[in-house]
Amino acid sequence: MELRTTPDTRRHLVVLPPPVPKQIGRRTQSNIPNARADREMLKREVQDQVAKADIVPPLSLSELREHAQQIVKRSGMDPIFVDYVTLLVNNETWRHDLAAIPYERRLLLVPKCLRVEERCPAPFDELGLLCRECGQCSLHDLTVEAERLGYAVLVAEGSSLVMQMIESGRIDAIVGVSCLNVLEKCFPHMEAAAIPGISIPLLQDDCANTTVDLEWVWDAIHLTSDDASYRLDLDAMKREVSGWFEPAVLDSVMGPADGETESIAREWLGRSGKRWRPFLCACVHTALEGVGGETDLDFGDAIKKLAVAVECFHKASLIHDDIEDGDLERYSEKTLHAEYGMPVALNVGDFLVGEGYRLIAEVDAPAETKVEMLRAAAQGHRTLSRGQGAELCWTLTPRPLKSLEVLEIFREKTAPAFGIALRLGALLARAEEPVYDVLDEYSEALGIAYQIRDDLEDFSGESDSNDLHDLRPSLLLAIALRRAEAGRETELLEGLWNRTQTYAGVETELLRIFEERGVVGKANDLLDAYEEQAVRSLSTLSSATLKGLLRRVIGKVFGQPPAMEGYCSEFEARNAASRPTRADAPA
Repeated sequence: MELRTTPDTRRHLVVLPPPVPKQIGRRTQSNIPNARADREMLKREVQDQVAKADIVPPLSLSELREHAQQIVKRSGMDPIFVDYVTLLVNNETWRHDLAAIPYERRLLLVPKCLRVEERCPAPFDELGLLCRECGQCSLHDLTVEAERLGYAVLVAEGSSLVMQMIESGRIDAIVGVSCLNVLEKCFPHMEAAAIPGISIPLLQDDCANTTVDLEWVWDAIHLTSDDASYRLDLDAMKREVSGWFEPAVLDSVMGPADGETESIAREWLGRSGKRWRPFLCACVHTALEGVGGETDLDFGDAIKKLAVAVECFHKASLIHDDIEDGDLERYSEKTLHAEYGMPVALNVGDFLVGEGYRLIAEVDAPAETKVEMLRAAAQGHRTLSRGQGAELCWTLTPRPLKSLEVLEIFREKTAPAFGIALRLGALLARAEEPVYDVLDEYSEALGIAYQIRDDLEDFSGESDSNDLHDLRPSLLLAIALRRAEAGRETELLEGLWNRTQTYAGVETELLRIFEERGVVGKANDLLDAYEEQAVRSLSTLSSATLKGLLRRVIGKVFGQPPAMEGYCSEFEARNAASRPTRADAPA
């Protein structure tokens, strides 16, 4: 079969994705952990407990609570969180049962208090909120996606209508969002009906502008037994891939190092790093080849060679970038040129590029597949060099850049590395042609988002380098110039762009501009939008496992964002005593 898998070589300008509705940043109620990391940790502890105990649902409330108390004690968390963990245990016990139920036999029940109350134009009827799809909150995206999959959807307080749907046989499972108080009262009913259900608790219970762990809702909505990825422990997979860069494993994959240049290259390859690119390569191949449980990870030599090749390309680019940018530290250690001198570092970088191509050529795959792999890697290198070259040539004649121009540099200098990793894994698995188009879109959005996060980490001091201090093209500077007041602010920012002004000389004033003009917030909005674009690019994939895995990978790469039925009315009444509930369009 002839493969047509080389990415389109025509250049195109980056297009801004639509904005993502934002949740209002708020503290959680006292019996729910405020830090997302703590909530994620408890969720993992619950998954471990349920797997080890081999629990069969339904469980009584007392049984659920007993498991929750053990988990809270073992994790060292405050006992006040037992009720929250009880809910997580119940969710996990039903997870596999719910996954086996077709989407069209499920109900999504979400509360109207997720809307931005003071701006919501949606009216109500006897079935609940009639969303106007204004895009100001997450309700629209959730309901549209659920309906696309086949769910019945209600945006309302839980009511007798839900029980009627269960009793009539119209639904066999529920994915619900509500406050913790309501969900606690649902346990007896869910147990009695033995209805599989996953309930994601609201983080506040005051019935207005509430927030929720949206990723948890999205994951629950898409849960299906066709997606084998949800049984795969991505953290374990990440550790496995990272282990391929231990000296002994590298020797087994690449052969023993021969000579000083190769020894330096091998040591540099094994230094610290996030290993996202080899991880992505392994993820795509794993999803397309089929996955088992988290204990069934078994990777062959071919995918290891490709993953190491991808990291060879990446580590070579870092050597060259550090020289071009004049950076003296990476991974909290000296850069290679600072340690060995520029000639040796340049040579090692070139050697690693050659090693990457050698490993691809040695992969046990059909000849036509290896040709496509080599072609994809070469095309990725060309695009990456164009992006890096655009930035380097800008330094010769610096000028202010617009946000789209900066994002275009990001697209060309960062996205290709992700694209190569994804494409090589797919090629080894002999993916069907439509998969490659999706991976191109996904890697472009992922790469731009990744570089935006780099800019934000530069600003926050979390990065080894700092494009702001070094006056390299920065999205934050582009946004700031677009929003600056004419006069002093514009002159200051143009001076930074033209490199006639130093960062240190205007740092205090620049930070004021960033704060008053909402620069960091706008950059975070763009980050969210590109992450969402990466998710949306997966919609046409026919492989539920590949779609599910790549969706989960986004959460791993970027970390977590800053932030069912019945009984809602009594809590809303309690909280509405001093606040009128808006049900009409705002004036």
